[in-house]
Amino acid sequence: MTNVESSLAAAASLLGDRLGARLERDVSLAAMTTYRVGGAAALFVDIGSTDDLIAVAEARVETGVPVLVIGRGSNMLVADHGYRGIAISIANFADQIDIPQVPAGRRIVTGGGGVALPVLARRTAAAGLTGFEWAVGVPGSIGGAVKMNAGGHGSDMAASLLDVLVFDMNCPSAAAHRIPVEQLGLRLRASALPSSAVILEARLGLADGDRHTAEAELTEIVRWRREHQPGGQNCGSVFVNPVPGEVAAGRLIDGIGLRGFRIGSAWVSEKHANFIQAGEGGTAADVRAVIETVRNSVAEQTGYRLRTEVRLVGFDDTDPLSFDDVMAEPI
Repeated sequence: MTNVESSLAAAASLLGDRLGARLERDVSLAAMTTYRVGGAAALFVDIGSTDDLIAVAEARVETGVPVLVIGRGSNMLVADHGYRGIAISIANFADQIDIPQVPAGRRIVTGGGGVALPVLARRTAAAGLTGFEWAVGVPGSIGGAVKMNAGGHGSDMAASLLDVLVFDMNCPSAAAHRIPVEQLGLRLRASALPSSAVILEARLGLADGDRHTAEAELTEIVRWRREHQPGGQNCGSVFVNPVPGEVAAGRLIDGIGLRGFRIGSAWVSEKHANFIQAGEGGTAADVRAVIETVRNSVAEQTGYRLRTEVRLVGFDDTDPLSFDDVMAEPI
């Protein structure tokens, strides 16, 4: 038995004693991601309480087994051989939404870390609040959106975020604590939050507006996305625009003739060159191969190194230009 398998066995024993049948083994992660490819998590827990989080954190600290938080599975590519660690979902635990009913010019809205961005966007618009309409077309969770400072249509999480409630998987004895937005290190599609930070909730400051105007903007954003972006199995935009507002990743890719480029079961979308599609029954290896080929080709032909928005899970190597502070700059 390898060290990894020995550690997993120890973690399984600890969690089995605490959680019983609620600890699942060899659970496919493909259906939990928007790419819908990839392998299984060795261990999986659908978090139902703070005690569950503490149990997983204690197992993680005692055994060294890594923990993966599955939000809504967007911007995540799971290796075909799976994830040799503990995957957890907080979607059914951190799913609360609190919208003050009394207009006050600016209202503080609370969304659980597992809440889907489109759901919160529609709820706030229905309440006559403005400032979060952009999120209706982003298929991620609040927690994931904070970690990568998700955005679109001229705005992002940093524009309205006030603070977050965080549980640290490396410190199971410590209570969840609030971190103000100023300490999160939010930047273009990234933050300073470590992988051990689990976002339990976020508070947003939104302005009172007109419900019909806000809902009309939601409709226009959805219409625009359907017209300009593909559906199917993808993670949305793969690469961060090198120079926002000036140099777009999709145009660079299209400009060197890679629209429709395919490797096996994965290809660059014919509708939008910054989207990489995965075929039904396809592989994560093919998606990764397309990503790297596109990035290398763009670097060679244009001089730009593209940073991805994709989080690689379970791969034997890491992406040095993913979720860090390295901007796409001319070589």
